[in-house]
Amino acid sequence: MHSSSVLSPPNCSLLKRSHRNQIEKLSLAPLKNLRFCGLRNEILAFEFLKLNRCETQRVKNFLRNKIVSASVAENGNAPTSFDYDLVIIGAGVGGHGAALHAVEKGLKTAIIEGDVIGGTCVNRGCVPSKALLAVSGRMRELKNEHHLKALGIQVSGAGYDRQAVADHANNLASKIRNNLTNSLKALGVDILTGVGTITGPQRVKYGKVGFSGSEVTARDIIIATGSVPFVPRGIEVDGKTVITSDHALKLEFVPEWIAIVGSGYIGLEFSDVYTALGSEVTFIEALDQLMPGFDPEISKLAQRILVNPRKIDYHTGVFATKITPAKDGRPVVIELTDAKTKEVKDTLEVDAALIATGRAPFTNGLGLENINVLTQRGFIPVDEHMRVVDADGNLVPHLYCIGDANGKMMLAHAASAQGISVVEQVSGRDHVLNHLSIPAACFTHPEISMVGLTEPQAREQAEKEGFEISIAKTSFKANTKALAENEGEGLAKLIYRPDNGEILGVHIFGMHAADLIHEASNAIALGTSIQDIKFAVHAHPTLSEVLDELFKSAKVTSHDHRPLSESVAV
Repeated sequence: MHSSSVLSPPNCSLLKRSHRNQIEKLSLAPLKNLRFCGLRNEILAFEFLKLNRCETQRVKNFLRNKIVSASVAENGNAPTSFDYDLVIIGAGVGGHGAALHAVEKGLKTAIIEGDVIGGTCVNRGCVPSKALLAVSGRMRELKNEHHLKALGIQVSGAGYDRQAVADHANNLASKIRNNLTNSLKALGVDILTGVGTITGPQRVKYGKVGFSGSEVTARDIIIATGSVPFVPRGIEVDGKTVITSDHALKLEFVPEWIAIVGSGYIGLEFSDVYTALGSEVTFIEALDQLMPGFDPEISKLAQRILVNPRKIDYHTGVFATKITPAKDGRPVVIELTDAKTKEVKDTLEVDAALIATGRAPFTNGLGLENINVLTQRGFIPVDEHMRVVDADGNLVPHLYCIGDANGKMMLAHAASAQGISVVEQVSGRDHVLNHLSIPAACFTHPEISMVGLTEPQAREQAEKEGFEISIAKTSFKANTKALAENEGEGLAKLIYRPDNGEILGVHIFGMHAADLIHEASNAIALGTSIQDIKFAVHAHPTLSEVLDELFKSAKVTSHDHRPLSESVAV
């Protein structure tokens, strides 16, 4: 194969108008906005060549060199050659997913990590929390005499070893962390240890804070630095009696009475763990209802099953404006302030308090000021392609941000999907991720899962755009497998357009809801209509038939079986 340096494009004057118009269809379509007319003409000319596969790679190399030259012409600080095709700052789930896909695409890749491989999810989030929830699930089964008796099982004296439970969570995190590290090394990804700082266009310095560090250059850079627990003002965290999820996952003690500030995913899951292990829980929620982020109908059902029968009480419409840790024999003191009047309403004294008020982006120290980027409430602004936007509203060339740091959707698998999308783009294929197709789950017992819009969101959109929505529901009580497990409590809800069969949202509360949601999320991602998916065959008897019955119960007026991407503007 010839060197790209000796590859010359054909004369641009040979191009026909039809070939120029094809720039809209090229994988290099973003280059149509280049101000360097000569470069644009050379790119267009290559379409005229009808290149074979081998020549295509030569074209890519040629274009890369041309783009670098253009970048240098625009910004003298940009490098003329690169140490890496791609450098990723942050080795969490998002950064790891991007790195693996980059290697698959043939990109020379490095990943910078100042903490530990795996980020929040593996070390202080999704992974260890699932270990604790596995224990809470078993404990609930063993303590539910009525349930066991119905199955003909007799068990007595169920108990647990706190340290062994904590070790299980820690060992799982360690195992997954090692797996991720080994996978990066095996694929040839360079792991650069230290804190990453952007020093200029396509330049990153890494090393220990306070030291000079080393600088590398990269054709493209992805910021994937994740997030940290958000702690509101007035709350003093001591890591022992007033804790965040980071501390709670270590399970250093199980309090008799714990207040959980916030009733979202994190608060709900920890309430499941603590009540299963014997604690009493008090929720403190700023909004007027528990679980405000879920579909209202699902929230009400979940409250009836996950909250009311358990040792849980709650205060809604109040802020925890001041929390003082336990000290010298005194309990944790929580000052509750009315969310509307701003007046102090009550005071609680508990053994411990868990702050589960969400997460904040970890974007300090990235050197964003060196590239004229201002964060918005800590989040890095990006467009739909995850390209970073500077303070003047312009795109920063070759710089992307994924995951919690951009705030679009603060889920580990969303970060990974965004990273893969970015790699597709830097590899020459235009790609936009549909965030409405990304599912979410809360791993309580039973579980909650969702994808797409809630009913209020769907009704708001329908009113704005002038279409009708319909609702379909099915119960787990009608499912053979759920009844065999004696787990009939549950509901699946479908929100859709009756005129064309578009799936707007699916919400599930019930046994293995987190696994069941993916049929719906994939349908949304692929633009599959209800008319088509209702013909899918499901094994019997399985829980998947809950979704089967849900889609079959929907009433669609149109019988058009074309993909939604062809039949409607989504």
